Amino acid sequence: MSEKNREGKRTARERLAVEREKQKAAERRRRTLIMTASVVCVLGLAAVIGLVAANAGKDDGSDSAGPVVAPSGATGKDSLAIPVGEDGAKSTLTVWEDFRCPACKSFEDTYRSTIHELTDSGDLKVEYHLATIIDGNMGGTGSRNAANAAACAQDAGKFVSYHDVLYENQPSETDDAFAENSKLTDLAKKVDGLDTATFRACVEKGTHNSWVKKSAAAFTSGGFTGTPTVLLNGKNIYQDQTMTPAKLKKQVQEAAKG
Repeated sequence: MSEKNREGKRTARERLAVEREKQKAAERRRRTLIMTASVVCVLGLAAVIGLVAANAGKDDGSDSAGPVVAPSGATGKDSLAIPVGEDGAKSTLTVWEDFRCPACKSFEDTYRSTIHELTDSGDLKVEYHLATIIDGNMGGTGSRNAANAAACAQDAGKFVSYHDVLYENQPSETDDAFAENSKLTDLAKKVDGLDTATFRACVEKGTHNSWVKKSAAAFTSGGFTGTPTVLLNGKNIYQDQTMTPAKLKKQVQEAAKG
C-alpha cells in the first residue's frame, strides 16, 4: 500500500473518531438537559404542592363563630338569595356566581344587558347566590371578601350596580386582588352613593362573612358542578349550548304573556 493511501485511511479514521466524540458529547449534553429539566419539573411540582399546603394551613380570616347576618332584603331558604326584579315576574333566573370566576365574568359580559332589560320590564326576577369556589381552588379570600362587599352594597340598595362593577373590574383568576378591602371600597366609588362610611365599615368588618360562608356551603351541598350555575325556572340553561341572550329573552317574554 502506498504512503498516500495509508495517509488517506489514517485521516479517514481520525475524522471518524472525531465525529464519534462529537456524537458522544452531544448525547451527554442531551442527557444532562433531560436530567436538569426533570429536576426543575420536580422542584416546580414540589413548590406548587408546598404553596397549596401553605394556603390550606393559613387562617382565611373567616369568623366561623360570628353571627350570620343576611343582607337587607335577602330571601329564600336561610335568606341566602339576593333578589332583583319584580316578585310577580312569571320567570325566575337563579344564578350561582363567584366574583373571582372568569366564566362568571364571561356570562355577565354576554347576558348583562339582556338580564337588566328583562328585570326592568318586570318580566324576570333574578335570585343571586354567592359562592367562593375559587378561594378553595386557588387559595385566598377574594371570593369571600367580594361577596361580603356585594352583600354590603345590597344593604345600601346598590347591589346590582356594584355587582356589575366587580365583574367589569375582575382581576385574573390567580390574582387575589379582591382580598384587599381597600380595592373593594375603591371600586365602590364607581357606584353613585355607595362610597359611604357605613359601606366601608361593613366591608372592613366582614359583616356578612358568616352569611357568605353559609351560602358557599349551600352551593356545595346543592350538588352544583361549578360556577356559574344558571337556572331558568329550575332548568339549567348554562349547560344548554344553544342558549343565547336572544333565546333567553324570547323564552322569558313568552312566559310573561302566559
